[in-house]
Order: sequence, then structure tokens, then C-alpha cells
Amino acid sequence: MKILGIDIGGSGLKGAPVDTATGRQLAERHKVEIESPCAPAKAAAAAGEIARHFNWKGPVGIGFPGVVCGSTIMTASNLGESWIGLDGVKVFSKATGCPVKMVNDADAAGLAEMRFGAGKGQKGTVLLITAGTGIGSALFYRGVLFPNTEFGHIQYRGKSVEKFCAASVRKKKNLSWEEWAGRLSIYLTTMEGLLWPDMIIVGGGVSAKHDKWMKFVKTRTKVVPAKLFNGAGIIGAALAGE
Repeated sequence: MKILGIDIGGSGLKGAPVDTATGRQLAERHKVEIESPCAPAKAAAAAGEIARHFNWKGPVGIGFPGVVCGSTIMTASNLGESWIGLDGVKVFSKATGCPVKMVNDADAAGLAEMRFGAGKGQKGTVLLITAGTGIGSALFYRGVLFPNTEFGHIQYRGKSVEKFCAASVRKKKNLSWEEWAGRLSIYLTTMEGLLWPDMIIVGGGVSAKHDKWMKFVKTRTKVVPAKLFNGAGIIGAALAGE
């Protein structure tokens, strides 16, 4: 099945048609930049621009940076409070002129990794963490997604843990890769104690640089880098549109 996958981030929307049978992107991705926070009308217009770029008339899957329950957007920390309570499917369907399905963006990345990437064939409990501006999470058991986990917002020292060990924190505080991996290990060890996963997949931009930090991670659970890198969001969004 061919579906247009759109991944919404804090700085832009990226999209490409995807063959959901193989996970292959059928064209080079197209990106439309936005500011953060971003009004719903502007992000919807960007999604419409992506659909027009590909002359798309079929189904669309969208990975959204927040909690999505059914078609209702419940949280949108990076995009702003104006999104909360909106019917996201209605907003993006109107903008693209296409049938739309939505999913949390980290859940989208997880769907892609479980079907085509590092989690393929794993039947136990798998936790995917995306480390970027914040921390996203996706939890699977026997290949089935438990949606909207938001484990990046568990508390550590009185703040969301993403304020302690997101990839953006490494840059902001000028941490070495070893120092950052030490912080990440504290977080992953906490998740081990809560969930007892059989595998932890680390995605986001840092997955492409795993040779720099993974050797410093200390956990009981096997930790592996995501295989689809930044393409996971688009591919997973398309899978959610099936």
C-alpha cells in the first residue's frame, strides 16, 4: 500500500510517499520549515504543501509531537497550547484534501523500527527511546504498541527527565559523549526497573552516531541503535495511515 507519511517536528514537517509493504520511501523527502510554537493553521498549510508537492490524492499518515487519542490532540508542548483539544484528523484532512490518520511521533518511529528496523522479529517487551530536543518513547509487547507512553516526562530531580538527558542537553551543556551516555544510563536503568524490557532501541539523531556513545552506556538490558535513523518518523507515520 502506498501512503504519504508526514513527520511533524518542532522546526518543520517532513514527508514522503512510502510503500508500507517494504518500508521504502518512494521519493526524496520534502521538508517545509515552521517555527515553534506554531499555530495549527500554519502547520496544516505546511502539510498541504507537502501533499501538493507529491500531487498526492491517497491516504496520509501523520506523526504528531504530542499525545493523540483517537483524532484528538491532548498535548503539544513544542507546538503550543493552541493545539490542545483540536480534532487533528479534521484539521489535516481539510488541509491536504486526503483521508488522514494520526499517531504520536515516537510511536510512529517505533512502528517503523518494529516492522523494518532494529525491533524486527522481537516478540518480548521492546522499549524505543527517541533522543532529540526532548525524549519520546514507544512501548511494544509481542509487536503490539501501547500508545502515548510519554516516558520522557517521568520526574528526575524535580523535572522531566528529558531536561537531564535529551540529546539537546548534551549540546547545551557541552557534555562529552561519555558524560551524556552516563546520564542516559541513569534514565535507561530507571526504565529497566519499571518495565523489564528485553530490548531498548535508541533512536533520534544520536542513533546515527552510536559509535561515539553506546560503548559508555551501562544497562542490564541489551541497548541497540535504531536502524532507520531519521527516516523512521516518515515510514512509521505512513504505517499508521494503513
